[in-house]
Amino acid sequence: MPCGGCRSAAHHIYLQSPGKASGGTAAGLPSDSAFPQEIGRRVVAGWADKAPSGSKLRDVQRCLDIVPALTPKLLELGQWIASYYVAPIGEVYRAMLPPVTELRARQIVYTTAAGLEAAASLFEKVAATAKLFQKLAAAREGLQLQAAIRVGVPLDELLKLQRRGLLEIRQQVHNRKRRTQKIIAWKTDGGDLASLPETEERLRNLLATERGPLPLPQLLKLLRISRACVERLLREGKLESWEEALDPAQDPFDTGYVPPAHALNPEQDRAFGAIRARFELGEFGVQLLHGVTGSGKTEVYLRAVQDTLARGKTAIVLVPEIALTLWIGRQCRAWFGARFEGVAVLHSALSDLERAREWWRVRNGEARVIVGTRSAIFAPVENLGLVIVDEEQESSYKQEETPRYHGRDVAIVRAKLESAVALLGSATPSLESFQHARSGKYELLTLAQRVAERSLPSVEILDLRQEFKQTHQTSPISSRLREGIQECLNLRTQALVLINRRGYSWSVICRSCGATVQCANCSISMTHHKNRNRLECHYCGANQPIPQKCPKCDSKYVYFFGEGSEQLEERLRKEFPAARIARLDRDTARTKRQYQETLGAFADGALDILVGTQILAKGHDFHRVTLVGVISADSSLTMPDFRAAERTFQLMTQIAGRAGRGELPGRVFIQTFYPEHYAIQDAIKQDYTAFFERELHYRQVMAYPPFTSLANVIVRDTSLEKAITWSRELSQYLVPHNGDGIRVLDLPALRSRASRANIVFSSS
Repeated sequence: MPCGGCRSAAHHIYLQSPGKASGGTAAGLPSDSAFPQEIGRRVVAGWADKAPSGSKLRDVQRCLDIVPALTPKLLELGQWIASYYVAPIGEVYRAMLPPVTELRARQIVYTTAAGLEAAASLFEKVAATAKLFQKLAAAREGLQLQAAIRVGVPLDELLKLQRRGLLEIRQQVHNRKRRTQKIIAWKTDGGDLASLPETEERLRNLLATERGPLPLPQLLKLLRISRACVERLLREGKLESWEEALDPAQDPFDTGYVPPAHALNPEQDRAFGAIRARFELGEFGVQLLHGVTGSGKTEVYLRAVQDTLARGKTAIVLVPEIALTLWIGRQCRAWFGARFEGVAVLHSALSDLERAREWWRVRNGEARVIVGTRSAIFAPVENLGLVIVDEEQESSYKQEETPRYHGRDVAIVRAKLESAVALLGSATPSLESFQHARSGKYELLTLAQRVAERSLPSVEILDLRQEFKQTHQTSPISSRLREGIQECLNLRTQALVLINRRGYSWSVICRSCGATVQCANCSISMTHHKNRNRLECHYCGANQPIPQKCPKCDSKYVYFFGEGSEQLEERLRKEFPAARIARLDRDTARTKRQYQETLGAFADGALDILVGTQILAKGHDFHRVTLVGVISADSSLTMPDFRAAERTFQLMTQIAGRAGRGELPGRVFIQTFYPEHYAIQDAIKQDYTAFFERELHYRQVMAYPPFTSLANVIVRDTSLEKAITWSRELSQYLVPHNGDGIRVLDLPALRSRASRANIVFSSS
């Protein structure tokens, strides 16, 4: 049956007999009401003239969405994902829909410009409809759906008017309680400023001269003062405070932020001109913006988004890490927030309530710029004109759980479906993307120089083999790096220290028998997390207590091997006790607020040293960073992955680009046991072309991508024997096709102790 007279797809229906949800919606009841958490939901993806044979049908009780939850183009994209990645279509739609949570919503009816023009001539004989349009013309904020129906126009007729483009029905989501934040300001009432204590003088300089009024949490973080100190000064009348409403779409760390004005340099102007030329064609195309670190790619992105909005279209900006949504979102809000109806941010660190609210803002057209991680590609925008994929080479764009998909590739397909432009950007593009650009499949745009003619940082290799010969110690911090950090502290500049391993120690080893403590699910070494006092598997998330003796031989000589970011932070605090040090990885920054506080404090100069994993390497623009230290630069080269050299080169190049982005020159110290490797040598010279040519030759000889496509068929079962049996049968099925465009790379290989086996094959 049609949904309220509407035969368009992507509605949710409420079945009379509740079942397990295959997708959720956050709002949409045709009245001002709250959604229950658990009801039977299904997505209406299309219509059939008759029921499939043998199927049992249930009655539809009501339609949850007056406005279809998914656009027709998103439904088409979901079908492509389900087909290409062999994913259940229900799981694909679940990924596209907002979280199932409780929001309050109401439907608002607006008239369109076409409706106002047609009202007088079309509806003069239909009194109820004419009266409705008169009320809508007088109501700037529209009418609630129930009020429109009470005028005498039934719901079916309203939906018909909407399909004709004469009306627009939006779902308006609102909070139960408005959140506020406390703002602190310095009272400008004169007085003797010469005799102020040091703390009060710092407060006055920050609040009255440098920044202006600030939210209380940000003020405490910047000056490292106590809440009691602020309360005392409020009582004494030296400070004043007030409560400000906190916009859910507004980042509290945006307060007082004004984006710097930059004129495009000739290279940026040429790149932007090529993007505008693609817009003028009005058709799908893919462009690869290859620019060295610090070359101003973000400025080009923002100009491209601005031009897209000026053409009446919408834009999606994808970034690989949640931390980058804070920076890019801040830039976009400053550029487009007031003029172009706002910016929405979508990522997994938001609460279900925040994500649902942002999703419906996008669906209702209240936000025309969407910033987020890979799942933001499913944002329900219409009239899409531009999709930007920043740091397109990053593996974090790949979803490793059902439905599996690659965010960059899905972004390109969505742009094709919407006749939009896909703009990929990176200082170190993936070999596949750069090969497409060289072959002419993508258009290549190049930024070869840093902005303002700034030089690239100087890079120095620290050979850990020579370090050990001189010191006979195995500290993760070499003597040269230690000296460089001390120089930064003396000059009051900042340092970034990268170690691409979380936790305190890599693994736990028995000194007696040599056995390691492994994950029961994945058969990989468990990582020691000292602060949590447990071992964790970084593959599946399993954890267990720290063993007091070897689980294999009962020896009490258990040894913790290797250094992680947690241990490195501890060592730095011991060696530089006066320094202000913080750590940024997935252990310390699990929420949006934690990301904001750490990155905001470092950007504002409240921290001297920031330690972290690869989160630090991507896209951040810290102008006071003059030193970058890389611990164990070659650790990723030992991974059993044909992309190991590529990922090492990318990480080294990206982290080196964080230094010297302001007026001060930058230095990079790379510690390694293998300084001769071409990935490290090319990263030192920031020579992407040389690395690309070497790596491409290796890939061609070995028949690896981009010259072939690889597929990994994983067999899972609760029984190991059954998993092996099924994988062998699949292998036997593929054997006759071996050499006929398909090459099986190996026989079924066990990937876990308990439940799965895999077959890897390639096709040319």
